[in-house]
Amino acid sequence: MAGDQGLVTPEAVRLDLPEATVGSRGAAVLVDWLLQLIIGLVVFFGSAFFFDVPGVPEWLPGSVAVILPFLLLFGYPITFETVWRGRTPGKALLGLRVVTIEGAPIRFRHAAIRSGLGLIDFFATFGLAAVVSSLVSRHHQRLGDFVAGTVVLRERTGASQSAARTFQVPAAAAPLADGIDTSGLTHRDYSAVRAYLLRAETLRPQQRDDVARQLLTAITPRLGTLPPNNLPPELLLRAIAARYQQRNREQRDFA
Repeated sequence: MAGDQGLVTPEAVRLDLPEATVGSRGAAVLVDWLLQLIIGLVVFFGSAFFFDVPGVPEWLPGSVAVILPFLLLFGYPITFETVWRGRTPGKALLGLRVVTIEGAPIRFRHAAIRSGLGLIDFFATFGLAAVVSSLVSRHHQRLGDFVAGTVVLRERTGASQSAARTFQVPAAAAPLADGIDTSGLTHRDYSAVRAYLLRAETLRPQQRDDVARQLLTAITPRLGTLPPNNLPPELLLRAIAARYQQRNREQRDFA
């Protein structure tokens, strides 16, 4: 996240990235399970040698046997997803990241909910709930994602660059478009605006408006003074994106 730019959402993650499908998510889960198994075996056999040392309390081996599976099943994904901004080793290997439905980094509560619902998604139903939910969900969400309000995105898509997209000034914003000065916007600013506009239709109405307002508030200081208006924030963002593209085209033509 670009803290110096003040863009909390949706700058945290590129919102134009596609959602991860069942195949890539399943592969990431298998990688994580394999790592959890390896960690468990290393700790188990390492503990066995330690427990043979004289003076070790008799209750300690039993406590470790109870706590270790809990830490592996719940602590592993919660810790990694919270500290590593929505990634586990398996997700990182497959180029995946968990974000909130608005595109912001997940927090501890999101990771905890996803991990807790994993009991139903993966274990109670042998993975059937996760697969069916991901296949029928518009954003490939499992039950844990639905409850936590998260989605898994693919950060590595194999595409060399984002598809070109030309924005037009909305008719309602045309009277003030010429007064919008985008010379102070950085490429990161424009990328955040573009990402939001490409993904706006996937957000719920209230979330869509909230994210647009946050984004507009963040970039307004670099736009100079916007003319007084009562337009919805999303229309202004579309006008800003169109003016930014127009300015860049004019600079290339002049050069």
